[in-house]
Amino acid sequence: QVQLVESGGGSVQTGGSLRLSCTASVNDFSSFCITWFRQIPDKEREGVAFILPNGNTDYSASVKGRFTISRDNAKKMVFLQMNSLKSGDAGTYSCAARRYACMWQPNAYGLWGQGTQVTVSS
Repeated sequence: QVQLVESGGGSVQTGGSLRLSCTASVNDFSSFCITWFRQIPDKEREGVAFILPNGNTDYSASVKGRFTISRDNAKKMVFLQMNSLKSGDAGTYSCAARRYACMWQPNAYGLWGQGTQVTVSS
């Protein structure tokens, strides 16, 4: 069964750090783009970072310089290191996968994890 599983969410104080993980059970993982999205209640799902099959990355303006996405193809995992967390970073973080090209639009992805919750308190 093809699936993505996120882990690593939790509760931190403002300025703290968390490392999220996304573990995939797909064949040919190295050919997939993986994108981290976050969902805040009453707001649209937002893409925060993606990593291409070749390892190139991109970030939303709101997290650039604070978040780092990386991948380990041998382990079929993608990581999101989140530093200097702000209250606005709180939400449900999900990873999504699609072959080859990355896109910021959530509806471009057919494979999603169940999400992991991030809470940031002052």
